[in-house]
Amino acid sequence: LGKTLCGFGNEFSSEDPRCPGALPDGQNNPQVCPYGLYAEQLSGSAFTCPRPTNKRSWLYRILPSVKHKPFTPVYCGNITESWNEVEPDPNQLRWLPFTIPKSLDKKVDFVSGLNTICGAGDAKSRNGIGIHMYTCNTSMTDRCFNNSDGDFLIVPQQGNLLITTEFGKMMVEPNEICVIQQGMRFTVDVYGETRGYILEVYGAHFELPDLGPIGANGLANPRDFQCPAAWYEDRTVHTGYTVINKYQGKLFSCQQDFSPFNVVAWHGNYTPYKYNLEKFMAINAVAFDHADPSIFTVLTAKSTRPGVAIADFVIFPPRWGVAENTFRPPYYHRNCMSEFMGLIKGHYEAKEEGFLPGGGSLHSMMTPHGPDAYCFEKNSMADLEPERVAEGTMAFMFESSFSMAVTKWALETCQRLDKTYYQCWEPLRSHFNPNFRPSHK
Repeated sequence: LGKTLCGFGNEFSSEDPRCPGALPDGQNNPQVCPYGLYAEQLSGSAFTCPRPTNKRSWLYRILPSVKHKPFTPVYCGNITESWNEVEPDPNQLRWLPFTIPKSLDKKVDFVSGLNTICGAGDAKSRNGIGIHMYTCNTSMTDRCFNNSDGDFLIVPQQGNLLITTEFGKMMVEPNEICVIQQGMRFTVDVYGETRGYILEVYGAHFELPDLGPIGANGLANPRDFQCPAAWYEDRTVHTGYTVINKYQGKLFSCQQDFSPFNVVAWHGNYTPYKYNLEKFMAINAVAFDHADPSIFTVLTAKSTRPGVAIADFVIFPPRWGVAENTFRPPYYHRNCMSEFMGLIKGHYEAKEEGFLPGGGSLHSMMTPHGPDAYCFEKNSMADLEPERVAEGTMAFMFESSFSMAVTKWALETCQRLDKTYYQCWEPLRSHFNPNFRPSHK
């Protein structure tokens, strides 16, 4: 895979070592590029964005991406932006692990294995999100994917992904994440039965959250993000190479006779990148009470309202619990945000039964949720010694200010909805004692 380039949002320069000097010296688009390459800019922001938010990269390629036949509509499968397929459902929702198709039954690659669970907003107005599962069993062959609608934050749960992009290659394993930003072409190789989660955002890019009083260091550190180094293939595909384009919530494809991964060199700050969740520096309460989950934010896609995210990516990593006189698991809660949770591995502390790796849950806007009855009783009586929390576990949350609609596929077609979910709170009983008198200190 070659070396990786480290840092979040940096200005990078990279050349495939087979072609030293492929980057033009001192300018972006000379009259004739080194090695007879074409210069092509990929813009992830408006030209006139302020410098801190201006995103663009220059790609030096064997043939420009404009050389292709016309796009035509193709079957969208279970990927959708139709948020009115079924009536709204405010209930707490939980899904058992999503089924991975068997390769003996049907070969399904990353794109054909995309399934939309929920979302809101509109790609045309550049404001909204989608949450998807991918379940696949075979690699993409002579076809790539390009999302014109927004950014993909990919969370592998089972199986490694070898992702080839125009910028180079990345191997992404469970407990790592990667972000493929709007417009970047990529293909995915897998090694057997493969499953994971995707958070898609329209109209904003992911960034590191502000740290405020935490100070200069902590949470996800910029140095731990990696982007691929330049790698190219000069390959003619006489049988046709397919570019699949997600555009305004629909899928389109076009044909060309060469590999799109023909970028010999590039420079800029608009790149794909990956991050290992084990490198997250967790912050936690060390005196009393339960800190808000916002202290576990890895990446955020900000809205125009200060402090209100289009989407946050939050993790619940292994850590120490030491808070005194405190009910330590998550508290009972109603939220003006929507919360979709997934589990990469292990057992989530507030739902040790039923919430399983490869499954998920959705607690919609103002729908109450919290620990199940067993968790409440156990932790109300526990000896409050320092303890390791979430050892061997990695749960995460996609939190959004959008009120998300659930798709027909998620509610019916996939047949993984756990209709008994509400029962985990049924055993909760009243502990109210009207004769209680507080002790005087």
